[in-house]
Amino acid sequence: MSNEKPIEEVAERVAVKSDKKLRKALSFQDLFFLSMGGIIGSGWLLGVAAGASVAGPASVLSWIIGGIIVLFIALVFAEISAAIPKSGSIVRYPHLAYGGYAGYILSWAYLLSAVTVPTIEAEATLTYASTYIPNLFTSTAVPVLTGEGILAGLILMVLFFFLNYAGIRFLGKFNSGATWWKFVIPTVTFILLLFLFNKSNFTAYGGFVPEGWSMVFFAIPSAGIVFSYLGFRQALEYGGEAKNPQRDIPRATIYSVIVAMVLYTLLQFAFIGAIKWTSGGVSVGNWGGITSATALGSAPFFTELKYSGIAALVAFSYLLLIDAWISPAGTGWIYLGNSTRVMYGIAADGYFPKAMLRIHEKTRIPYIALIASLVVGIIFFLPFPSWYLFVGFISSATVLTYVIGPIALHSFRKHAPDLHRPFRLKGASIIAPIAFIGASLIVYWTGFGTLTLIFGAVFIGISLFYFYYAPLRLNFPKGISYALGLVVLIVSILTLFYSYYYVIYPNNEPLWLDMDYALVLFGLDLAAIVGTTLIAHFMANKEQRKLFTSSYWLLALIFVTYFASYWGAFGYVSFMNPSKTFFYYPTATPLIPFPYDTIMMIVVYAIIYVFGLRAGYKTEDLQAIIDEQAPPEPEAPAQV
Repeated sequence: MSNEKPIEEVAERVAVKSDKKLRKALSFQDLFFLSMGGIIGSGWLLGVAAGASVAGPASVLSWIIGGIIVLFIALVFAEISAAIPKSGSIVRYPHLAYGGYAGYILSWAYLLSAVTVPTIEAEATLTYASTYIPNLFTSTAVPVLTGEGILAGLILMVLFFFLNYAGIRFLGKFNSGATWWKFVIPTVTFILLLFLFNKSNFTAYGGFVPEGWSMVFFAIPSAGIVFSYLGFRQALEYGGEAKNPQRDIPRATIYSVIVAMVLYTLLQFAFIGAIKWTSGGVSVGNWGGITSATALGSAPFFTELKYSGIAALVAFSYLLLIDAWISPAGTGWIYLGNSTRVMYGIAADGYFPKAMLRIHEKTRIPYIALIASLVVGIIFFLPFPSWYLFVGFISSATVLTYVIGPIALHSFRKHAPDLHRPFRLKGASIIAPIAFIGASLIVYWTGFGTLTLIFGAVFIGISLFYFYYAPLRLNFPKGISYALGLVVLIVSILTLFYSYYYVIYPNNEPLWLDMDYALVLFGLDLAAIVGTTLIAHFMANKEQRKLFTSSYWLLALIFVTYFASYWGAFGYVSFMNPSKTFFYYPTATPLIPFPYDTIMMIVVYAIIYVFGLRAGYKTEDLQAIIDEQAPPEPEAPAQV
């Protein structure tokens, strides 16, 4: 092995030049509205129906619990982003705190979620539009976009592209205007639905918790609840283009979560109270049938107002058909910009080619990254045919990456104590572990089937580490590095194909395996990942080995979560229960029932958190950030 220093040392210094070319044009209002615009999208239009379908009236609690967890996560990132304001920030922090291997895994997971959000927002727009353009989706049990639907989605994606291509100043001001609309319409909707309120919906039909308490937590990742809150990250991702990032990013991040939690909780409350079962196309008391109902599942609020029998409410309902284009589209164009900054950030870490760092001379945006985000987003129209199927994947893939915030905060305090911190989180020793455990639990609550899909996709990113990063940045011999990557790729594709085949199209008959063998396939993934990681560890020189030893806590979190999920309350599951389309629901008594499984995982995640704290170190790129912020040394007095 060569003793030459890894090229990763240079990555952040190269990115500094590109960072300085970004236009610093965003005010506090712009950042706040970017976050709120990311939050108020398809979640407010479809998330309430999904929440009610999973947890019934108790979905009100799901919004509150999910919001509190996200608020703790946002508080942690508020300190980090104020100290290190960077575009594409969330993919840059793991690299700064833990180096190239853990950073690559988390960056890839975050990229999977970021590039798919514009697609899901386009699908949400088309879902509402299908109420008056019926040929956008097929009429099968799991609706799939038709050719016309895909074409309409492509047109929306292209419009998102040009809004971003116009530049950050235009996008910020245009989005602020659209977000005012997006805030006013849901608020008025909540007020109007109170005129239709029927308190028996909260007490009859199984009571307040008709599906059991485990479903209250299951709804958080699977019903679009945490997905809706994830828009808070926009202030972080656009941080490198803020006028006063140290002051404005923390405020915009925290305020957006608080406002969203109040708004969404009230909307869920009003939606449940206003349900008219038969007019919505659902049998009375059939909570699980809400999302599969043609009317209530496709356009929840529109359906309630349209069949209210009150002329003013019926008239207002048609405004929702207009908003169904504005709200998801507004989130879509924000997230296309977000995924652009994510690709930019990954390139800044040295994981992607430097071309992704190119800044357009006139508009000052990373235009190559923007084009790449558009292309990848379009591809995702094909594998995910429904908003309700898509949302759990995106939510958990994103939240998995948020576990880095709480431990990175302490790592940066330890290894970069002199960084300028305009916002210093009080009580971080309590808030950070709660944020870490809360984020990890959201991933666990997703359920065994979706986790198979997510982790299979995440592991493909590890193969790319061996194909690109290891030979180029760590000087690994290409033959050995490519062989390691090929082993991981083959096993991960098998797992991903199997989970996709039965998760997305659950009525398929088994080809050669039944569902229990998903666990066997994932065991092979475990052997492949751990085996290749150990080989890479011993191939690396002394300095490079830190990259691998600092990642073991993350691998433990992934595999423990997966295997525990199989035996816990969210494990023995069936995708297509006759009365509960689109979601995983327990069909047998689990080995570890709720809440004992969740209590067990809290203890497990607390232990992993401790190991994660100890694994961080001062990376070369963190040193580059320290040097960047350091005041220039005073010049020596001239000699006479």
